[in-house]
Amino acid sequence: MSRNRRDHHTEKCLAMFEKLSDYIDNELDELSCHAIEKHAKECIPCQVCLETLKRTIDLCKKMDEKPVPEFFSLKLKALIQDLR
Repeated sequence: MSRNRRDHHTEKCLAMFEKLSDYIDNELDELSCHAIEKHAKECIPCQVCLETLKRTIDLCKKMDEKPVPEFFSLKLKALIQDLR
């Protein structure tokens, strides 16, 4: 049974979010991994979150310590200022 977006912030979702980093780093026991995988299959928002986090980590690993382009850095600083 798929969950819809209204049901997304359940305790089960929040418990999964607390363990995502350990899950991705392969630091959880098999039972915990299975529970996360099962929940992500049933909860589309959590599945999207998990996949997005995995892709973000992969992109960060591939950056090879390349500096951020100056135009991006300036735009990011301006956006942060606008939030204040």
